[in-house]
Amino acid sequence: MASETTHTETQVAADAAHSGAFPPFDPTSFGSQLLWLAITFGVLYYVMSKVALPRIGEILETRRDRIAGDLSEAERLKRETDEAIASYEQALAEAKAKAHGIAQDARERVKADIDARNAAAGDELAGKMADAENRISAMKTEAMAEVGSIAEETAAAIVSELAGSADASAISGAVKAAGN
Repeated sequence: MASETTHTETQVAADAAHSGAFPPFDPTSFGSQLLWLAITFGVLYYVMSKVALPRIGEILETRRDRIAGDLSEAERLKRETDEAIASYEQALAEAKAKAHGIAQDARERVKADIDARNAAAGDELAGKMADAENRISAMKTEAMAEVGSIAEETAAAIVSELAGSADASAISGAVKAAGN
């Protein structure tokens, strides 16, 4: 039974301690609770305004400056890239123009060489042609000069075969008359 009394006494003591209202809702402690709320708020406000918020502001400012620096660096690199591309395209255009000029010069030199060779060959052929024409003309003149004597010999041979004898001056005059 001693255990029952102990248990009962403990229970009675616990019931006496809980007989009041919940401490935060106890109207007798509202004044002190409001005081500590104001003190805690003031200290928290002071710590936030003097320590935490300036650090956060510095961090944000540092980030803003770093972002601005990175953006300006990116813009500078973009300009340099655009300038490099423009100079590359200009160099490429100049190289193409130079290559076109070199090719045109080579074509003109080859054409001039071919024209010179053609002219030389034409001159050589014209010379050979003139020589051939001169030889032909000489042969023709020679042949024409011999035609008269050959005709006289042939006529003399024919007349002597047919008639027996022929007068050489009469045959020569007849061949000359027939040639004109």
